[in-house]
Amino acid sequence: MLGFGDEVWWSRLALPAVRTWQASDTPLRLVEQETPKEDADPKALACYGLLARIRTSTSETPVDKILLRFVDGRPVSTVSIDFLSWCSERLHTAGKKALLLVWDNASWHISKAVRSWLGEHNRQVKAGKRVGVRIVLCLLPSKSPWLNAIEPKWVHGKRAVVEPARLLTAKELADRACAYFDCEHEPHLVQPKKAA
Repeated sequence: MLGFGDEVWWSRLALPAVRTWQASDTPLRLVEQETPKEDADPKALACYGLLARIRTSTSETPVDKILLRFVDGRPVSTVSIDFLSWCSERLHTAGKKALLLVWDNASWHISKAVRSWLGEHNRQVKAGKRVGVRIVLCLLPSKSPWLNAIEPKWVHGKRAVVEPARLLTAKELADRACAYFDCEHEPHLVQPKKAA
């Protein structure tokens, strides 16, 4: 199965570039939001996504399905491993055998920890010791986001969930993104705390 993976930040404050037809006497104005001092939610949410081109039969046209996992924290190698493991299990449940994963060469994608985990994961899946699909990486060249098919999905998603009149909570923003992409709002992945 072919999949395009990436991370994105969903900002509660920054508004995406949008265009609309409006009457000249009542133009739509997007006002930059500010967080109140008592607001404990993060200003932006990190999110991993996998755009999967799923074909249920050989004669059928592939259907795009997006799997999302939000992160409490930021993308790091351990969170990338958690996301890949979750995707592997979900695709196995859907009857897939392997994932050709197209993504960029961000440091948390190509770290030694991720590469070691992928090697061990693939060996265990092949030997039948782990439930999941084998994952084969196809790294994109540096600074080439236009080659990743999930990138335009992020742009359209941000435009679709924007709220011009008020500041969304982090939960509302995540719920809207999941509703737009027609996927479940799964429990957030957690960036491990550094030992003091």
